[in-house]
Amino acid sequence: MNVTAPRRNAVTALLAATALALGLGACSSGSGSSSAAKAPAAAPSSAAAPATAAGAAVSDQPFGTACGAVPKDGAGSFTGMAKDPVATAASNNPLLSTLVAAVKQAGLVDTLNSAQNITVFAPTNDAFAKIPKATLDAVLADKEKLTKILTYHVAPQRLAPSDLTGAHKTLETGNVTVTGASPDFTVNGDAKVLCGNVQTANATVYIVDTVLMPTS
Repeated sequence: MNVTAPRRNAVTALLAATALALGLGACSSGSGSSSAAKAPAAAPSSAAAPATAAGAAVSDQPFGTACGAVPKDGAGSFTGMAKDPVATAASNNPLLSTLVAAVKQAGLVDTLNSAQNITVFAPTNDAFAKIPKATLDAVLADKEKLTKILTYHVAPQRLAPSDLTGAHKTLETGNVTVTGASPDFTVNGDAKVLCGNVQTANATVYIVDTVLMPTS
């Protein structure tokens, strides 16, 4: 009886030590799994942020084939134009010198510069060159008609590219109708947007290849 008891006590101690070792191993393994599980969850979050930021940046940029003709720096660049009201900004853009001359002739510089949150469909110099010279000279000499045509190019709210498609009332009171989707928009059926979503201090500008004519 005295020999059996020590053996029984030794076996019991051995089992207890084994159980303790297994328990510690399980805790250590569980702790490692928890850390590993957290790591992949964090990775998608950090990877998604740059993609979202990049997407937002792209949507805010000017678009179109003629945007490359805009100066890269200075007052006529996209950054420079964003600092000035629209008539002043246009005067620094070499694509729009004829439009600026017409705006000055009509006495609309202050009107456009003081307006808030407007959209301007801005014909290029080549757009005005499509009009026969005699006709253009006659329009430039008729302030009332010139004002009517120029205000027909202005909508009284800022239109982002996502809002551009559809009919929009103008300051002239007639509607312009835009069809298509970014980056291929057409105004009134034949005026193509060459460079769109150009920001100035008080307006969003869409440079077009044809002068828009009011129907009335």
